Amino acid sequence: MGLPIIGSILALGEKLIDKLIPDPKQKADALLKLAELEQSGDLAVIAGQVEINKLEAMSSDNFTRRWRPFVGWVCGGALAIQLVVLPLGGGVAAIIGKPVALPVMNTELLTTLLVGMLGLGGMRTVEKLSKVA
Repeated sequence: MGLPIIGSILALGEKLIDKLIPDPKQKADALLKLAELEQSGDLAVIAGQVEINKLEAMSSDNFTRRWRPFVGWVCGGALAIQLVVLPLGGGVAAIIGKPVALPVMNTELLTTLLVGMLGLGGMRTVEKLSKVA
């Protein structure tokens, strides 16, 4: 963990605020909120999670470093089945005269998990484009 990571997170946050918020008052409010996060310890928790992610990615154990892609594939596959395969299959079955009652999955949990993972992936892409380790 350590302070260098928190400093880099703060620097990245300040750069994003500078680029994304043109209004000086809103920019000052956003910077104040960022400082409050640092003081409340939330950034330390985020920095700790970053360190855990790095250690998991460098692990020699296949399960440890591949569980996120596995969960992503499971969520993506389940959503593809629910949103593409089942509706098309039901339509084809109805067209050929053999309608069938297809199961309906509860996709709320899958969607929540997948959107969270995509958000993390998007944040990592921003880090890579910003050349932040």
